[in-house]
Amino acid sequence: MFEKHSDEYFMLEAIKEAKNAEILEEVPIGAVIVLHGKIIARAHNLRETNQSAVSHAELLAIEQACEAVGSWRLEDAELFVTLEPCAMCAGAIILARVKRVVYGAADPKGGCAGTFMNLLQDERFNHQSEVVAGVLEQSCGQLLTDFFRSVRERKKAAKLKRKQELSVETEFRSD
Repeated sequence: MFEKHSDEYFMLEAIKEAKNAEILEEVPIGAVIVLHGKIIARAHNLRETNQSAVSHAELLAIEQACEAVGSWRLEDAELFVTLEPCAMCAGAIILARVKRVVYGAADPKGGCAGTFMNLLQDERFNHQSEVVAGVLEQSCGQLLTDFFRSVRERKKAAKLKRKQELSVETEFRSD
């Protein structure tokens, strides 16, 4: 489908990770880190599973990549992520010296790779990352849209069920 080692090829791998998150009822965000054309780390969101605010796909992938190379510096690495990194993840990307960041869907409320703000290319930091936006944007965005639609539908169904249960309780008490 896509040429091996292309941005689209690696984004498809990040999408696979996002789908793994979705299976766990996590927000479907996935990331892979590539070094010299080879995936050295892959991760997906685990905030709910770990009950940890820092269990974002990017941070988990960065930690795994650092272990793989035996260094905190990922100077020649490329990060592929399905959603534009937030401020926390952008900070970790800068600190790890990631060379290039490729993301799928933009995040207008918190994206820090050019949409809400651009921490990754802020020259006040001692490192900047090249940023490529919108790779397989439609597919990445659709994962999120479908997930949050499903969450809203489940909440609505639960609320309706609770309302019905309360109604039955009230009728039972009045008899």
